[in-house]
Amino acid sequence: METKFKASRWTRGNFLFPTLVEVRGDTLVLRKRNWWKVDEKTMHLSRVASVDIQKGLLFADLRIESSGGGDDIVSHGHWKRDAESVQRLIQAWQSSNLRGGAAGDRRTQMS
Repeated sequence: METKFKASRWTRGNFLFPTLVEVRGDTLVLRKRNWWKVDEKTMHLSRVASVDIQKGLLFADLRIESSGGGDDIVSHGHWKRDAESVQRLIQAWQSSNLRGGAAGDRRTQMS
C-alpha cells in the first residue's frame, strides 16, 4: 500500500517544490525539495503518537508527533481532505497492527 499526498502550490513554501507526504506500508515519509537537495524524513507508523490537523478555509497543516522523542513531522498546505486521509490511514494501520494483545505479546517476548 502506497498513498501519496502533494501539498498545494498555492500555499506557503510550496510554490516551486510542493511537499509530498507518503504513507507506504508501515512508514510515513515526508519529502521536501529545494533547488539543490531533497530533505526526507521518515517515521514508522508504530511511533506516531498523534496526528494534529490545523484546518483553514481550504487547506490544512499536518503535525505528526513522534512517541519516540524524535522530531515531529510538519507539513503545510495540504487540501483538507488529504490531511484527513493521512490521519485515517495512520489510525487504521495502528488499530489493525497495534492492538493491546499484539503489543503486549511483543513486550513479553522481549523480557
